[in-house]
Amino acid sequence: MRNEWNLWVVGGDMRQAKLAELLAEDGHTVHTWALEGAEEAVEPAERLEEARLADCVILPLPAAGEGGRLNAPLSALHPSLEEVLDALRPGQVVCAGKVGPGLRALAEERGLRLFDYFLREELAVANAVPTAEGAVQLAMEELPVTLHGARVLVLGFGRLGKLTAHRMHALGARVSVAARKWADLAWAEAYGYVPEHIEHLDGYLCPYDMVVNTVPVRVLDEARLADLKPGCLVVDLASKPGGVDLEAAGRLGVRVIWALSLPGKVAPVTAGKIIRDTIYHILNELGG
Repeated sequence: MRNEWNLWVVGGDMRQAKLAELLAEDGHTVHTWALEGAEEAVEPAERLEEARLADCVILPLPAAGEGGRLNAPLSALHPSLEEVLDALRPGQVVCAGKVGPGLRALAEERGLRLFDYFLREELAVANAVPTAEGAVQLAMEELPVTLHGARVLVLGFGRLGKLTAHRMHALGARVSVAARKWADLAWAEAYGYVPEHIEHLDGYLCPYDMVVNTVPVRVLDEARLADLKPGCLVVDLASKPGGVDLEAAGRLGVRVIWALSLPGKVAPVTAGKIIRDTIYHILNELGG
C-alpha cells in the first residue's frame, strides 16, 4: 500500500464517517464533504471542487439517494449526482457502492473511472457478518421468546443466509433453511438445519416464531404471510425491492422489519473498516 493517498469521502451515513476517520488514522490526507452532521474527527471541506486533486473520491453505499441525489442523510446538503461528478476531473478514480445504470452513465459521460465496491466479493462476505449479527439483535429485541428453542426459518442460503442460520443455531434456535438449489439444501442439512424447498412452503409456515428473508425477490406474498402464526416476526435483510409484500403484511397485521443497511446501524466502525479494506484493494490493483 502506498504511504499516503489524497482521499475524499463524500456523503453517506456513519459508515462513511468512520471510514474517513480510519483512513486518516492510517496516515492518508482525508477530506469529507456532505458528512457534517456526523461530527466526525476529520475536518469537513468547504468546497467540493477541491476534490479534483484527490487520488480517489469515495461515494457512499448506496451512492444514490432519493430522486437521483447524493445519498447524504447526515448532511444539510442535497446535491444531485451530476453536481458531485461535475466537480471532478476526467480520468479520476471514483469508488461507490451499489452503482446504478444512471450513475454509471454519468461517470462515463465525464470520463471518470468508476468502481463499484459493493460488487467486490470480499466486501459482500465481510458485510454479511454485521448484517447477520444485526438480525440476531433484532430478534432479541422484538421476539417475546428467547432465541433458544425458537423456530426460525431462513429464506435463502447464500453468504448472508449461511451466516444468519449459523448464528441463530449457535444461540439454540431450531433453524430451518429454505432455498431453491438442491445443493444449498444439501449443505443446509449437512450443517444440521431442516431443509425446505422454497417452492414448497405454501401451507407450511405456521410453526415459525421468526422468518428471516435474505432473497431480494418476492418470496413472502399475501398467501404465505397469511399462513404465519400470530406474533411471528418477519425480518427482511434483502436489498431493494426486498422479499416481502409489505402492503399485504400491513393488512394482515404481520410484523415486518425491513432491515436495510444494518451494518451501518449496528456496527458502523466495522462497516467502515470493511469499506476501507476494499478501497485499498481496488487502489492497489490499480497500481496506487
